[in-house]
Amino acid sequence: MKVTETSLQDAYLVEQAVYGDHRGFFTESYSREDFNEAGLTYDFVQDNHSLSVEAGVLRGLHFQKGEHAQTKLIRVITGAVYDVIVDLRKNSPTYGKWEGFILSESNQRQLLVPKGFAHGFLTLTKDVNFVYKCDNYYCAQADAGIAFDDSTLNIDWPINVEKAILSEKDKNHPTFKEFEAMNDFIYGRI
Repeated sequence: MKVTETSLQDAYLVEQAVYGDHRGFFTESYSREDFNEAGLTYDFVQDNHSLSVEAGVLRGLHFQKGEHAQTKLIRVITGAVYDVIVDLRKNSPTYGKWEGFILSESNQRQLLVPKGFAHGFLTLTKDVNFVYKCDNYYCAQADAGIAFDDSTLNIDWPINVEKAILSEKDKNHPTFKEFEAMNDFIYGRI
């Protein structure tokens, strides 16, 4: 297993060995033992799976607040996405910074997103099967988000965001400055 640090503190790209031949491939997508040996000790308790049938679907930026925050181990089974994470931990040296990654069925990369990050992705192909493990259960009351097109964050999405396919929920998240003003969400304490 290869673990690569990202530019954001505590977030990592993970690449497992992939064994392929004329029939296809095999990979061990997750091994607690391998992760523990790499110093990544998480107790994943929930797996999630989404399907996006069109290219241009943008989901996010999502997170769970407070004690319901989740570490996520993300991968794409079919298709490709541009995956974005934003550090929301106020005491972090990378607070308010974002980074984007291409995750796809062909590159087999996984992204480890720690608690205290907002997360979103844009589908680059049709029929994207997107899966992720979480180390905490989903809680509807702790569900939150930040506007994907926030001018303070200035995320460089690889499409004209006016053409993005969005849920009503994702069209109405607060801006980053509004998020900061809420003061009921301080990840520096985690």
